[in-house]
Amino acid sequence: MTNDSNGKKPGFQFNILKNDPLDGHKGQNIGSISLENVAPVYVNKDTGEVFIDMGGLHARAEVERRVKWVTDRSEVEGEDAESYWLVWVSVERMDVGPVYSGVAACFEMVNRTKRRGYKLMPEHVNMMDRSMKGKIDLNDMDPSSRSALKSFLISHNEEIWNNSEALQKEMEND
Repeated sequence: MTNDSNGKKPGFQFNILKNDPLDGHKGQNIGSISLENVAPVYVNKDTGEVFIDMGGLHARAEVERRVKWVTDRSEVEGEDAESYWLVWVSVERMDVGPVYSGVAACFEMVNRTKRRGYKLMPEHVNMMDRSMKGKIDLNDMDPSSRSALKSFLISHNEEIWNNSEALQKEMEND
């Protein structure tokens, strides 16, 4: 007999904690994920607009709402489709100060008229993971989107940009 009264699904569950998962817990929550230093930055590929929407951490960003997500891009394409790069930006404190330690981009498309959105969830999860692990992966981004992202990161916090040598090197031609 199983106890389904609490409504939880069986199996492994991640705990997402705001602060250090090991701070004072003596082994409790080992293996937890902290999303405190990760931000979802959206780049509108068509307009060049760049903005942060923290709802993106849980797929609840404004651009992601009120659409049904599909994995067939042709269902979303059309005159009213908007293309976005979701860029996972991780910040870490180093000896020189705060740095953009990990930056990784993934693609998504939204068509409000059709109420459909295209994204590949495994790609989004893998890119967030790469960013959290301090990797820089902007290889798929088009040059104008990379340039818009670079300008945004510089203007958002110039000190962090100046401390981020690896990212500066990656984006030196953008």
